[in-house]
Amino acid sequence: MIRQNQRAFNLLLVLIDIVVISFSLVLAWFIRFQTNLLGFGQSTWGFNYYMASLLFVIPIYFMVYYVSGLYKPQRTKSIRLESLKIIRANFIGLFMIVTVLFIIGLDDYSRYMIALFAIFGTSFSIIERLFFRFSLRYIRGKGFNIKYILIIGAGVLGRKISPKIEENEYLGYTIIGFLDDNVEKGNKIGESEVIGKIKDLEDIISENQVDRVIIAISPRHYDLMEQIVDICEKDGVKAEIVPDYYRFFPAKPYIDMIEDIPIIDIRYVPLDNTFKKIIKRALDFTVAILAIIFLSPIILIAALMVKISSSGPVIFKQERIGLHRKKFVIYKFRSMKVQDEEKEKYGWTTGDDPRKTKFGTFIRKTSIDELPQLFNVLKGDMSIIGPRPERSQFVEKFREDIPKYMIKHHVRPGMTGWAQVNGWRGNTSIKKRIEYDIYYVENWNLLMDVKIFFMTFIKGFVNKNAY
Repeated sequence: MIRQNQRAFNLLLVLIDIVVISFSLVLAWFIRFQTNLLGFGQSTWGFNYYMASLLFVIPIYFMVYYVSGLYKPQRTKSIRLESLKIIRANFIGLFMIVTVLFIIGLDDYSRYMIALFAIFGTSFSIIERLFFRFSLRYIRGKGFNIKYILIIGAGVLGRKISPKIEENEYLGYTIIGFLDDNVEKGNKIGESEVIGKIKDLEDIISENQVDRVIIAISPRHYDLMEQIVDICEKDGVKAEIVPDYYRFFPAKPYIDMIEDIPIIDIRYVPLDNTFKKIIKRALDFTVAILAIIFLSPIILIAALMVKISSSGPVIFKQERIGLHRKKFVIYKFRSMKVQDEEKEKYGWTTGDDPRKTKFGTFIRKTSIDELPQLFNVLKGDMSIIGPRPERSQFVEKFREDIPKYMIKHHVRPGMTGWAQVNGWRGNTSIKKRIEYDIYYVENWNLLMDVKIFFMTFIKGFVNKNAY
């Protein structure tokens, strides 16, 4: 029922978002071309020309809003945080629209109109979400569409689920009380209290309006649980079970289905979602292409200097471990003298490493040596953002020494990552680096990638630990 309510709410939000985005574009066109407010002349292109862009503007904004979590429950988040999330999402959407216009060659598309659209779209989206918040609060406050919940079990599980229900007002749930055999009647739990024993369930249902019963007792009470479900079904009340073993999960779990059998995945990885995976891959490909084009002078000069400064190949190739523990060949500009492959294989670069060339020291310090990895991104071996890949021999060592080390291989390795922009690069703590990598794997979202991307420019390229 909770998921059904959220789906209906999300569908309504999507439809209103489409209206808001469309209206923002129409208003931007009207002010830009139909008024003299900005002092600009008329366009040679008409209304239909600009409105045709909605064919890619709406899908882009829907995709960005979805990945940014704007269709997830926001009731426990502050208005300020939700507004900030909308601003970030609209900034990303604007960047993607400009990129699309550049790729398809619409150079005459009004830049002033795009700016107006960005301002209107962001402002109206924030107003829309505020309207929804206050409307829901008003409706719930008037007692409309309230569902009354009875929780069976006032132990650890019951005490954890009750505040979640109370905090998420959008659900429209009100807890009428708890039933428990080990807690005295009248004891307060949060904003509710224990109103009887479990044996009183049938009487409580007959004497009160109960829309849903949440069973929060240990699964070892299997027979009792079965009796509770039977009573609920007999009286036409829906029953839901909170699994006691959820506390043993190391991360946010989710339930998958194989036909009619539920499978609980204990390690939540956002990028296991096909839609999110496609979005990230599409952005990786687009950014890599644009980066290669814009950085081509630096790439060519670096390649020439590597060739001139020392003998040997321009590109250094090395085997690394990537997505799903698969091996791939990583590309770098060669920054060291050519050496025996077996000796190099187990060597760890140090600050005063005699193997480095003079130009190699410079490109390692500035991370220019990493630029050929843009072609790894195009091939699909790597992502722009992700945990840094490691050599197989070190992977074998770290997997034994560091718990959960291999979790980083649930996503594509990146040219830069959450650990690197937080200072865990080079000769620093491997354990701390993995903590940040795992956090990235389990909490990925598009906004996080954008944040890491810009943090890389600020403190990721030139780093005291890069040598």
